[in-house]
Amino acid sequence: MIMRIWRGITSREQADAYLEHLQQTALTALKGYAGLRGGWVLRRMQGEQCEFQMLSLWESEKALRAYAGDRPERAVYYDEDDKYLLEMEPLVRLYEVADVLAVPD
Repeated sequence: MIMRIWRGITSREQADAYLEHLQQTALTALKGYAGLRGGWVLRRMQGEQCEFQMLSLWESEKALRAYAGDRPERAVYYDEDDKYLLEMEPLVRLYEVADVLAVPD
């Protein structure tokens, strides 16, 4: 499995609006891809800014490429992202999932 981690920063004032935008764009789009095993949006306020991290878990590089294209390390942006983000980072981080902690119910 592969964990894909993207990061974006908005102003504090835009944080809620950007979360709603992510839900309507990236999260909605991701739901349609075979091989996606889950996704998380994290955020934290830091002074006048808000940092977002979006983590998505993919069963294989082939599945990830179906979403991100031939260069899966490149960030994927949606219309109007530039309205919210203070900068558009060109790359994401990809990690091989080396182990998993299973938590009993």
